[in-house]
Amino acid sequence: MSDSKVAYRYASSLLDTAIEKDILEKVFKDIKLLIESLHISGELKRTVESPVIKPELKFSILNEIFSKKMNKETLKFIHFVINKNREEVLYSIAEKFIDLRNEYLGIVELDVKTAFKFDDDQKKSLIKKFEKVLNKTVNIKLEIDDSIIGGFVAQVGDTVYDASLKHQLERLKKEFGQGNISLN
Repeated sequence: MSDSKVAYRYASSLLDTAIEKDILEKVFKDIKLLIESLHISGELKRTVESPVIKPELKFSILNEIFSKKMNKETLKFIHFVINKNREEVLYSIAEKFIDLRNEYLGIVELDVKTAFKFDDDQKKSLIKKFEKVLNKTVNIKLEIDDSIIGGFVAQVGDTVYDASLKHQLERLKKEFGQGNISLN
């Protein structure tokens, strides 16, 4: 079975358990902490994913790090994944859980690149427009990229909304090159 299918199955199981036990937000925060920790510490990630290190040592390390910071159900799930020898996809399972949780709650992640920093009103306006278009709650992540000159480029999943000045200029240049625009 492919890693993505394994990640989906385990993440789906964790989501179902969290919903059933009414601890979805606690588990969500725990999983975000796990992702952040594995992302920040390559050594921890390599340790957890290593087939050479015994599961008991992995449990001990993870308990030491997370026992006071995570819900016991989340820790129990992580131990379950390690017991099933699926720790090499733990990071993927965690990421898939976030995706499934957001889908369940009708939330989308909107990555926006702008040429300049948006003020709060601009940010709220953009969120409102995308919530209306997507009919979902929007979590926005803004990033400044001065190469787009002006406007913004927004991405939700695989869909890109390019409202940048750079894109508009490229389209205009292409149309001039094809002779589709006359100056009269």
